[in-house]
Amino acid sequence: MISSLRGVIARRRHRLAALALPAVLLVPLAACSSSDTPDGTAAAPVPSAAQDAGARAGGPPAVENAVDLTQKPVAAAGKGLAPTDLVTQDLVTGEGAAASATSTVQIQYVGTIWKTGKEFDSSWERGAPDTFSLLRTVPGFGQGIDGMKAGGRRLIVIPPELGYGPMGGQPPTIMADDSLVFIVDLLEVVPAGAEEGTSQGTADPGAGSL
Repeated sequence: MISSLRGVIARRRHRLAALALPAVLLVPLAACSSSDTPDGTAAAPVPSAAQDAGARAGGPPAVENAVDLTQKPVAAAGKGLAPTDLVTQDLVTGEGAAASATSTVQIQYVGTIWKTGKEFDSSWERGAPDTFSLLRTVPGFGQGIDGMKAGGRRLIVIPPELGYGPMGGQPPTIMADDSLVFIVDLLEVVPAGAEEGTSQGTADPGAGSL
């Protein structure tokens, strides 16, 4: 009787052990990943599309004559993907009055296309600075100058959404998907009521096309 009872108990323990076995096996299987390499080490993670785009996105382009305010600055073509947000970089920090996004300003500037570095407008080439209200420019231009101080030089990268993109660009010179690069010398923040000049550039800031 005792031996028979022991046999029943043993058989029940065997069945319980068999039922528990799959649960035990699931632990290491769940912990493993199909990305693990055959030697048991973890494989390198695959970058997401966002991470890959971030890695390829470029910063501000290189600038020749960056800090010599007596010389026309020259921006190189951008590298990688153009920034999707407005970018500003002070090449020379001014010490005069600060401009706002609604100021009237006197500036020297050069405008180029990010992906090619091709110049499309330049007050330097016209031989004189321009004076106009930033309210008459595309959003990214005024926003880029906002907070800049007179006597400074600033590089501004404008994504299409804050530039000509919403207007369809200015083909064939500027396409709707073009990011723009401006290098701006802020000569003066003009007092309210002062007369504005008129720019004659391809992308005339004073006429509202910038």
